[in-house]
Amino acid sequence: MTAFEEMGVLPEIGKAVEEMDWMLPTDVQAEAIPLVLGGGDVLMAAETGSGKTGAFCLPIIQIVWETLKDLEAGKGSSTVASVPASSPNWLLSVWDRGPAMAVTPDGLRCQSREQKEWHGCRANKGVFGSGKYFYEATVTDEGLCRVGWSTQQASLDLGTDKFGFGFGGTGKKSNAKQFDNYGEAFGMHDVIGCLLDLDNMQIKFSKNGKDLGLAFTIPAALRDSVFFPAVVLKNAEISFNFGAQPFKHPPPSGFVAVCQASKSNVKNSEVTGAAAVVTKKVNNAPQAIIIEPSRELAEQTFNQITKFKKYLENPKIRELLVVGGVSIKDQISSLSAGVDIVVGTPGRMEDLISGGQLSLTQCRFFVLDEADGLLKQGYTELIDRLHRQIPKITSDGKRLQMIVCSATLHAFEVKKMAERLMHFPTWVDLKGEDAVPETVHHVVVMVDPQKDNSWHNLRRHITTDGVHHSDNCRPGNNTAETLSEAVKLLKGEYCVKAIDRHKMDRAIIFCRTKLDCDNLEKYFKQIGGANNPYSCVCLHGDRKPPERKANLEKFKKQEVKFLICTDVAARGLDISGLPFMINVTLPDEKSNYVHRIGRVGRAERMGLAISLVSAVPEKVWFHGEWCSSRGRNCWNTRLTDQGGCCIWYNEMQYLADIEDHLNVTIQQVGADINIPMNEFDGKVTYGEKKKNAGTGYESHVSQMAPTVLELAQLEREAQIMYLNRHFNKARSA
Repeated sequence: MTAFEEMGVLPEIGKAVEEMDWMLPTDVQAEAIPLVLGGGDVLMAAETGSGKTGAFCLPIIQIVWETLKDLEAGKGSSTVASVPASSPNWLLSVWDRGPAMAVTPDGLRCQSREQKEWHGCRANKGVFGSGKYFYEATVTDEGLCRVGWSTQQASLDLGTDKFGFGFGGTGKKSNAKQFDNYGEAFGMHDVIGCLLDLDNMQIKFSKNGKDLGLAFTIPAALRDSVFFPAVVLKNAEISFNFGAQPFKHPPPSGFVAVCQASKSNVKNSEVTGAAAVVTKKVNNAPQAIIIEPSRELAEQTFNQITKFKKYLENPKIRELLVVGGVSIKDQISSLSAGVDIVVGTPGRMEDLISGGQLSLTQCRFFVLDEADGLLKQGYTELIDRLHRQIPKITSDGKRLQMIVCSATLHAFEVKKMAERLMHFPTWVDLKGEDAVPETVHHVVVMVDPQKDNSWHNLRRHITTDGVHHSDNCRPGNNTAETLSEAVKLLKGEYCVKAIDRHKMDRAIIFCRTKLDCDNLEKYFKQIGGANNPYSCVCLHGDRKPPERKANLEKFKKQEVKFLICTDVAARGLDISGLPFMINVTLPDEKSNYVHRIGRVGRAERMGLAISLVSAVPEKVWFHGEWCSSRGRNCWNTRLTDQGGCCIWYNEMQYLADIEDHLNVTIQQVGADINIPMNEFDGKVTYGEKKKNAGTGYESHVSQMAPTVLELAQLEREAQIMYLNRHFNKARSA
């Protein structure tokens, strides 16, 4: 298995890139490929020659080929069964929504970046008949929003017709364009409870657990209607809890979560994507459009695609270069014969689209390479126009993915375009110096078996890697080998302690080797019992691809709490709202430290990264080319300079290297793993955006108070001394 296959790339593509002497993915490829394969929008910045073309071309080629394969096998219509519209879970519908409304893959958070228009969305299920129902909505970003209940015949602009009932952030309730004062205004981080009483035909709302009273009496004419949770946004973001997770503020007695409603009172949305599904390929409708600012760049990307897809057969991917200076008749002829990926420059591409020869109806990927260059050349309006023409849901039920590459991602024009067009994009910025985001609180916990003797009396403990199985390690025998074994035992205990201390219910845990991952997974299962509070899955190269994919999905869907993985397996993972990360062992590559802790603190949400650092050298496995089995069933515990497969790992040195690389001193905390919250002014909930972020002025005042008091006392003493001298001088005169 090649390193590219480790990230989920097809073996045929792996073989092609291996022939190009791409042994290992570059940093930008390691970050971006899994993100694109995972279905997300990606913004990436990297230097020329960093491999960014491969970073977006490789996953696009793979997804296009897999889609063609499904269409060839007649599976196009079967994809409808897997989309959220028919999900057994309560989710936001990807079908029943406005064109500028984005819904996250888990179906529980939505966002609209449209600043001038309202865009709405309904859930994929509704309730009717009788009963009392409840769900929660939490405002997760600034903007205007309105939540409530909507019937199927209502417009998506919640509360502007007689079939929808909304409560807005300005403190107004709305129905049939009637906006009346109700309750109180709400905004960032507020939790709105939406209550529907079908027994008494009433709708109420709550704010952060406070009952705001009766909002609406439902007209008798709607007695037989189905009521769906609904939302409408203007440049805002909001998350939903339909009851699959515990509510932050439980509903009043008699109300149940909508997801707990009896099946006899639940109806699925009638709006689905089934009508849009096609099983036949349209020749002139490619799945990917890649726009380059110059003919040279377009040709370069086109040539790379030709090389990457070399071994993909049955069906073959057909690519087309669309640039000026070449006969447009030949390009039209190729489009008529059928294309899957089009690479070109804006002018010629617009000519073909406006002439009807190039269709955007089946476009799955919209890629802007060198976006800053495109915008500087004045193509902003063209990009917006093309984006509007592309369906946001493809014919096989997938969401349009947008990928933007730029030398200057933080340029104003690029940021504005991203906010306008992209949905929950992940930033992959590898141009600047490595730095830890302000949203990440990262600390070090020293693991010192010479000071912490608890390893002497452990009744049950983690299985270690077997490096010291012949070294007679035991308490009292303070050899380097014994202390090394003690570190391995203590790290298992400290990892559990960190989880318990911070009540972690979602974290990614990095181990140095695949064996370490397996051992920690076994330990969590051993100590967890029936209702395992340490439920976990592993992700590393020895797990088969279907298992790895299933494990990652379990973690993303929060069916398990912890993802235990190696560096290679976790590069590029993007899991929204991840609050915690634990380094069981520091990486020996400085840049990998930043990659690891960058798993948390994304999208401006706060994250805590804890690194367990051994105060003494630890002997570990290091299987190189000299190892005939490359680590499989190898027990050669001699050091590498003695023909073995072990090295002494000096984490203290690696810590110093990381601090030097980042030009910071990483805060150390005690073995109790208590984190001083005043580092972030005590306003931190990991996994959420920082509250009242900014100067931290109050914290500084409290820190300076003793010094200020001392200065005041000295000032008083100086003044008294001056007055005494002045008085004595006056008397003597």
